[in-house]
Amino acid sequence: MALVVICGQPCSGKSTAAACLADAIQSVDGPKPSVRIIDESSLHLGRNQSYADMPMEKNLRGVLRSEVDRSLSKNNIIIVDSLNNIKGYRYELWCLARAAGIRYCVIEDALTIDLQVFCDTADDTCRQWNRIREEMGESSYETKIFEDLVQRFEKPERRNRWDSPLFELFPSKDGISQSSSVIVDAVSHLTKKIDSKTRDVKVLQPTIATQTIKCSGLFLARATDANSLYEMDKATQEVINIIVEAQSQGLAGSSNRISMGHTLPAISF
Repeated sequence: MALVVICGQPCSGKSTAAACLADAIQSVDGPKPSVRIIDESSLHLGRNQSYADMPMEKNLRGVLRSEVDRSLSKNNIIIVDSLNNIKGYRYELWCLARAAGIRYCVIEDALTIDLQVFCDTADDTCRQWNRIREEMGESSYETKIFEDLVQRFEKPERRNRWDSPLFELFPSKDGISQSSSVIVDAVSHLTKKIDSKTRDVKVLQPTIATQTIKCSGLFLARATDANSLYEMDKATQEVINIIVEAQSQGLAGSSNRISMGHTLPAISF
């Protein structure tokens, strides 16, 4: 149904925004869509450990992306509550939404109204909130990791299709609640019924390159003139893997024949 990507500096109120958005969606009249929040804690991953170095951070993004890919459907709303601070990574999430043929939006926790001074004010506010969390014994970032993440944050831009539509929150000024205007607008975007006259809500459509076809239990990318050789080689390798696996497990039997499915002839070797 929809993929919501929440991004912002560390300790900027993203988790609060995700929770408020999920509760607001469940409060709409009519059928209640299934809502799931995917974040580090839901996958039993610690903040400081996951962002300790670049390999760990890359692994974290891969785990989150895989979980999002498995969870997307036309019947639920997935909220990705993480830093999502790299524009290339947000593009990858947008591609997942496009392949699934669902709605997509980005919610940003901005800590100032004037974007020209966004970094300065945001840094100070986030540092203060991170320090308060640490003093209260709540989940917080180590100073070195926090400073590194702040410096590498890539702010979303509306002109990028993977950052649009973009909903901006201002937690330090307005706070965050279910009645916040941005939350209300986001809920409307995510739950609004679409017909031929709808112009303000866009459902991403998968392209030929992102579609797959099922052939005898194997999911293969739809071949085009540009990638037909690659797909043929990939399919051949999958068949070889099946044969090797059958041989190693002794599934072929004395007849040395392996069934590839009822629509294909058995392979003899």
